Formats: sequence, structure tokens, C-alpha cells
Amino acid sequence: MATTAQIPVEEYLTTSYRPDCDYIDGEVEERNLGEFEHATIQGRLIFWFISNEDKWQIRVLPEQRLQVKPENYRVPDVMVLRRDQPVEKIFTRPPLLIVEVLSSEDRMSRVRRVMDDYLAMGVEHVWLLDPLRREAYRCTANGFEKTTELQIPGSPIHLALPEIFRALD
Repeated sequence: MATTAQIPVEEYLTTSYRPDCDYIDGEVEERNLGEFEHATIQGRLIFWFISNEDKWQIRVLPEQRLQVKPENYRVPDVMVLRRDQPVEKIFTRPPLLIVEVLSSEDRMSRVRRVMDDYLAMGVEHVWLLDPLRREAYRCTANGFEKTTELQIPGSPIHLALPEIFRALD
């Protein structure tokens, strides 16, 4: 998967990568994507959240750069913001929700580092979907909690997992 190269943060911020890359501790980190299962689930997630944007008062952004630390940037698969969160070119405030989709080449040690960055930044809800196993997890400082239902307590925001995973049939 990942090839890395040391570059200054200014170069990262002014360079377009296809697909976009994370930038951690001076290194550009490639992200795993481009597989049918990943793309299918990511597309369904975006459609699901966009279909409910007005009702849930949210904005959904795919692959949007997020500054998780002063010189570290991640590019989540799907980022959900409260509708009233100020729009930024590169977001520096924690979004309401991050959803990551595993690819077959992902390694749990890297996934854990990514999730820890989101949590340390203050993201309230971090979800992980595994399309190959058709499993979902809530990510917390204590680890991954497997679940059959993903929702944000006290809000109507939820993810219809059977409907999302059905796209793989």
C-alpha cells in the first residue's frame, strides 16, 4: 500500500494527489481505496447522508481534508458536519461524525492510529465499516465496539446498515 515521502506541510497543502493522501509527521501517506467494495459502500454512505441532509440538519463531505493536529492532516472517507458548523477550505474544527470504510489491504494498526487521531481531535462519533465482513464498529478511546446499529444518541442520525451493505449483493 503506502509509499511515503518527507515533504514540508506547505508543499502538501498546495499539491493535488489522486486520490488525496493523509499527511502525518512530515510524510505523505497513501490511503487504500479504489476497490469495488470500498467504493460501493462509500457511495452508499454519501447518498444516505445527502438524502437526509435537510431533515437532520447536516452536511456530508467525501474525502475532505481535516487538520487533526497542527501539522497533521487526514482525509476521511465520509465526514458529517452539523449544518451550522462554519465551512472551511480545510476543516480545523471537529466534525460531528467520521465514517471510514475498510479496504482489503488496510491494517488494523494503521486504522487504529487514524481513529485515534480523530478522537484526539475531538470528533464525537467515529464509525468504521468493514464491507468484506459486513460489520460495523463504533470507535472509542477504548477500542472498537462491534455493533449492529449505528446512530447518534439524541438525534435522528442513524445508518441503515442492512441497506448500506445490501449494495454489495
